[in-house]
Amino acid sequence: MLFGGVLLAVQAALQLAGALDLPAGSCAFEENTCDFDSVFEFLPWILNEEGHYIYVDTSFAKQGEKAVLLSSDVQTEEWSCLRLVYQITTSSGSPSEPSRLNLYVRFDDESFDRLLWSAKEPSDSWLIASLDLQNSSKKFKILIEGVVGHGNTASIALFEIKITTGYCIECDFEENHLCGFVNRWNPNVNWFVGGGNMRNSHSILPQDHTFRSELGHYMYVDSVYVTHYQEVAQLISPVTTAPMSGCLLFYYQLQQGNDSIFSVYTRDVAGLYEEIWKMGNPGNADWNLAEVEFSAPYPMEVIFEVAFNGPKGGYVALDDISFSPVPCQNQTERPFSAVEASCNFEEDLCNFYQDKEGPGWTRVKVKPNMHRAGDHTSGLGYFLMANTKFTSQPGYIGRLYGPSLPGNLQYCLRFYYAIYGFLKMSDTLAVYIFEENHMVQDKIWSVLESPRGVWMQAEITFKKPMPTKVVFMSLCKSFWDCGLVALDDITIELGSCWSPEKLPTPPGECTFEQDECAFTQERRNRSSWHRRRGETPTSYTGPKGDHTTGVGELCHMVLFPKETRNSILGVIYCILKWEK
Repeated sequence: MLFGGVLLAVQAALQLAGALDLPAGSCAFEENTCDFDSVFEFLPWILNEEGHYIYVDTSFAKQGEKAVLLSSDVQTEEWSCLRLVYQITTSSGSPSEPSRLNLYVRFDDESFDRLLWSAKEPSDSWLIASLDLQNSSKKFKILIEGVVGHGNTASIALFEIKITTGYCIECDFEENHLCGFVNRWNPNVNWFVGGGNMRNSHSILPQDHTFRSELGHYMYVDSVYVTHYQEVAQLISPVTTAPMSGCLLFYYQLQQGNDSIFSVYTRDVAGLYEEIWKMGNPGNADWNLAEVEFSAPYPMEVIFEVAFNGPKGGYVALDDISFSPVPCQNQTERPFSAVEASCNFEEDLCNFYQDKEGPGWTRVKVKPNMHRAGDHTSGLGYFLMANTKFTSQPGYIGRLYGPSLPGNLQYCLRFYYAIYGFLKMSDTLAVYIFEENHMVQDKIWSVLESPRGVWMQAEITFKKPMPTKVVFMSLCKSFWDCGLVALDDITIELGSCWSPEKLPTPPGECTFEQDECAFTQERRNRSSWHRRRGETPTSYTGPKGDHTTGVGELCHMVLFPKETRNSILGVIYCILKWEK
């Protein structure tokens, strides 16, 4: 009995020590919710009687009800990774209103919560979400919101939340969750955990790289079960959630015949692959260090891939993946800044330029009235105009060149244009990609049909292997068919213009394209706000189109955002947003 009492005391002490070691914003939910508290205004999260997780489900919650958990103050002065182990379950079938798990951050000096991550896909096992937290001196709180969906057995559970210093793509494979890395299942060849107490007859390494011990862990893939040519094993990292650029480092070891290829790829949310490293010289029999230039300006995964052409391809082992924001050795190239490729033309042409033959595009400023709009930026500023009365000549072509863009990156080009005159729209405005090395121009967009005199938005996603320039071209084919073309607010961002994982806009912001977002009205009467498309119903009032795309929805005619704590600021913000 005495021995049993001592053992229980030791176990309790170890649990307490483990709890004390957890950094702020972390919890394993063993006996309590650590420094997280349920918010009184909402449903409570329930701690499982046997510990290990907390949950909210339809046994005590109705559809649409929320359970909210709020942490104490957290501060990440170094780049950190937040990992959340969770599970969402639902009734059989595909409910129209699934349960949703949201994670927000609430900064002390802001009046709203920033949505950092959201999930609604059900699963029959625990899943891991990995979220990069950029270093900041500002304190914040973590807010976890579970929204119960439709169904008799809907539930949301949290197993663990943990914040650690470092990047989410880093891993030494010593913990059970493998830092969120996953193996893409293949019937014949897969990545496995090696080391520790595991023994594999075909790929026993004397020691891992982390601890230089046979008890340490690593990942490995073996060719012994390969039955076909080009059998591929993929180990996939968590998706990056914050822009990063620097040096990706990892250690590998292999026993190679001539039948294996070891490569590293990146893959964006659209599924586009790019090879960033390929093993050349096999190196020595011990652990070899690889340094790879890595840039993730938009969300992407890192994929470690081994391809075997037969059962004699040996094995490949991987350990200690790390990242440094400093470029790899002998790499001094300055990272690309998307801001340098954008312009609103308020001060000058920025980094854009024209053909040397003459000023095809003219920077102008007009006073808006009921017959014409001002610039798109503010209504009172500058924009570019092609085919003005000084250049409206048969066969006239005006070209506007953007700055050079590095190759092998995906870009989202957005700009606003307006067409005046022109009986035919064909080629009144077109966008080309000019490949500098091969002197090749590729048309990627042109006006097909457009309302006249209204600012319209265009969005184009493109990616080229070579350095390129964006070229805006306006063509005046004949004297009787010439008009005016206006151009404003050109922006280039890294990544796709459309992302399936795009988060909702923060509270207080709304384009009114789909609905009224988080805004509500005090009451609806003859002086209410209304969503509509196109011109306002009364003559000589309001704009001809909305500000977002030119043909989308706008609110005309007080609105209060549900989630903004300062209602007056919310009203002012909405009105200013519309007036722009």
